[in-house]
Amino acid sequence: MQSSEQSSEQSGGQRSEWAGRSVVVTGAASGIGRATALKFAAAGARVLVADLDGGGAEKVVRDVERGGGTALAVVGDLSDPQVVDAVVERAVAAFGGPDVLVNNAGIMDRMSALGETDDAEWERVLRVNLTAPFLLTRAVLPHMLAAGHGSIVFTASEAGLRGGAAGAAYTAAKHGVVGLVKNLAVMYRKQGIRANAVAPGPTRTRIHVDADPQAHGPALISPLIGANIGRLGSAEEQAAAIVFLASDAAAFVNGAVLPVDDGWAAV
Repeated sequence: MQSSEQSSEQSGGQRSEWAGRSVVVTGAASGIGRATALKFAAAGARVLVADLDGGGAEKVVRDVERGGGTALAVVGDLSDPQVVDAVVERAVAAFGGPDVLVNNAGIMDRMSALGETDDAEWERVLRVNLTAPFLLTRAVLPHMLAAGHGSIVFTASEAGLRGGAAGAAYTAAKHGVVGLVKNLAVMYRKQGIRANAVAPGPTRTRIHVDADPQAHGPALISPLIGANIGRLGSAEEQAAAIVFLASDAAAFVNGAVLPVDDGWAAV
């Protein structure tokens, strides 16, 4: 990725690599997305905050602006192609083509085993967690290709690395994200595009799991998770990994899925 001509002075008189660059972060009203948007903005990036939660998204924008940064919000359901188009059009109009896309927005399933998963749970979880980032990445790619550079970071999950970390729908969606990352890395590396993912372990966020503890899936999975996880992570720790993968320091990192999980993936 290349820096724009806009400058931003950091401590010690050094210019941040993020000065003037454009970053789109989805699911940015809270949790990992919020922490990521704030971290990019603090480093000098111009950030588009995309989320279904309008009040939360606007609060993140205000927080960025109070810190002297630049941000704007687009509100809507990113599984809706019209919202996807609005995000990209707004980012291009305000900041130019995005240098970085962070596909972070997601929802949990009910920890349902396949036999307990109804059509509504399956379709909604796949739509938000896999189809929405596909749609947004497809919409952003022409702008990155025209610029000759771009970094795309996905929030995958431990559930994308194993079979016992979530229900059938969420597990399938996050495995799909991992496959999408690897395919993007191969398909577009010669055009200067990198695609990577973080795979968070349990992290303190507002994401909600509406599970019936007596159902087969939750009853089986809960002991597996409890026996193998380390400490709970923070949204800021996940954000640090996301910003690293997007940065010039990771210029030779492409197609990687980085567990950020206190060693859970190593168990």
